Amino acid sequence: MLRLLILADDFTGALDTGVRFAARGIPTQVLTAKAHHFTEEDAEVLVIDTETRHLSPKEAGKIVRALTESAIHAGVSCVYKKTDSALRGNVGAELEAALSGSGESVLPFLPAFPELGRTTVGGRQYINGIPVNESPFGKDPFEPVRTAEVATLLGLQSSLPAESFPPLEANGTVPSRRGILIFDAGSEEELFASGRALFRDTVPRVLAGCAGFAAYLPELLGLGARGDSNLPELSPRLLVLCGSVNPITRRQLSVAADEGFGHVHLTPQEKVLPDFFATAAGDVALQALREQLREHPHFIIDSNDAGDNTETKNYAENLGLSLDELRFRIANALGTVLAELIEEPALGTLLLTGGDTLLQCMNALGVRKVEPVGELESGIVLCRFSYRGKEHAVITKSGGFGEEDLLPRLARFLEKKTEGEKR
Repeated sequence: MLRLLILADDFTGALDTGVRFAARGIPTQVLTAKAHHFTEEDAEVLVIDTETRHLSPKEAGKIVRALTESAIHAGVSCVYKKTDSALRGNVGAELEAALSGSGESVLPFLPAFPELGRTTVGGRQYINGIPVNESPFGKDPFEPVRTAEVATLLGLQSSLPAESFPPLEANGTVPSRRGILIFDAGSEEELFASGRALFRDTVPRVLAGCAGFAAYLPELLGLGARGDSNLPELSPRLLVLCGSVNPITRRQLSVAADEGFGHVHLTPQEKVLPDFFATAAGDVALQALREQLREHPHFIIDSNDAGDNTETKNYAENLGLSLDELRFRIANALGTVLAELIEEPALGTLLLTGGDTLLQCMNALGVRKVEPVGELESGIVLCRFSYRGKEHAVITKSGGFGEEDLLPRLARFLEKKTEGEKR
């Protein structure tokens, strides 16, 4: 029976939260939906990717409210509104909607993820000690974070009272307030202590936070394991499809290229023209990608321009495209490329970065179920999916996750893992 519903606003967020449960052997389902009929057949933990990151605040709130109401009416004991650890998306609108849909008067919000350097101190969100609006997330061309003040950010989309508090002690008293209660956490110990205080006397019907606090929910809710997850078969070959513009990911690609990864940048035409890969020029481009894939055991297909992305931006502007339409077309192009390469013998293990990229790649394949099985490191999620009867391994990550040498380290991990399996 469903014990916990998690609502994430994009696919990578759904997976990097769901894996916190699946890796412990807790029955977990991850799906993309804007509505769901909750039944006895649901897993103990259900993670729904609502795909509301890029919707209007009003539309995002409508979807979250309806799902929360349905879950509460079906007897789900706890709804967790998963937020982005850099506070991107419709955070204020979705928290207000979750609280409204739950019928409760208070929503605890724990936005920190100290394990990844995302902390909340004095009501402000920091990325490795830098206010989030001054970090790379404040310079995002699609969805820049405008302020580090969490309550102020929520107030941009919500009329609910929002107040910040220091971390709670495990046996401390939860403030008696209405609205959204934001709790600081500069360390994992502070995050868990606040959780213990919130869950000490009763299970909150609704609360919010990122994947960081979600890691403590199995213990706080008493969710039991039913066996370990089996890892999918891995290949030492690695194909990276990048749809993220985050400087952290772009640096990772640069380091990988310096260490011998093959690296191709899609052209503006390949990314922006909807039917490009159905043309003669598209056939030539796909054949070139197949040849590069066979040549390089570690290969990157990158939607960023070789420079500063102005070439694609200018090309899209000349066609009268909005940033939202450009984002969709780029992700769709990567999905088309993967669909053309998926049955190549040289494909290997996949790595997809960026929530839009992951979703459109799965849509292009007609895949509706992606199963998280474990974390290779924090925020770097190993999953499996099936396509035409064959299981594939895919590594997913948000654009802002991982150290700069992530890709070479993953390549070495895959080589050692597969060598060990042959012995």
